[in-house]
Amino acid sequence: MLRDRWKTDTAAPSLHSAGKRAGSLAQPQSRASNGLDQFFSSIKDETSLSILDLAGASQDNITFITSLGHRIYSNDILRTLEEAFGGNGDFVQNQSDPERVAFFLKESLNFPDQSLDGALVWDTLQFLSPSLLQQTVDRLCQILRPASYLLAFFHAEEKAVSAPLYSYRIAGPRSMSLLPRGQERPARYFNNRSLEKLFQNFDSVKFFLTRDHLREVIVRR
Repeated sequence: MLRDRWKTDTAAPSLHSAGKRAGSLAQPQSRASNGLDQFFSSIKDETSLSILDLAGASQDNITFITSLGHRIYSNDILRTLEEAFGGNGDFVQNQSDPERVAFFLKESLNFPDQSLDGALVWDTLQFLSPSLLQQTVDRLCQILRPASYLLAFFHAEEKAVSAPLYSYRIAGPRSMSLLPRGQERPARYFNNRSLEKLFQNFDSVKFFLTRDHLREVIVRR
């Protein structure tokens, strides 16, 4: 099986497991989010929508979204990244392996075209190699319905050697709790112009820059 073939070598560094070990000792951080506010404002008058949450299964997120009358599909994209590209070889170089890429996209985004009404992508896109990043964003565009919204976060410090990884828990329509999962070097630095190019197949892109150097991006399909 593919999972067995790419099972992580416990002696090798691991994006997901390293973050998990660090995060297990850290305390959650609470913060307001303009991006989250925009996302939920866009669906406040809707019911029975299908929302993708790539932070992994979280009781907080499940309870909040289902309480609004929507369905939630939870995938831990950070864990799938490790399953697909960790283990043998270099993590970034492995992202150019077509078979591994196909596995990653199938495990993370295996939904019919135009079947989802929103996606909470959080901060993982910034750790993907350029080729895999574009394929992932293109696939997100395919599975989202027109006029739906996508929320993603990108760290905005241009010279940062590494950026924190978080598990995101929804505390309310305008606030969330962040549980640290360690540090990882972003694949590249993203400014507003590069993000507009990344999401060029979407209808619109809006940015919020926070005090803690986090660029919140709300994208309309």
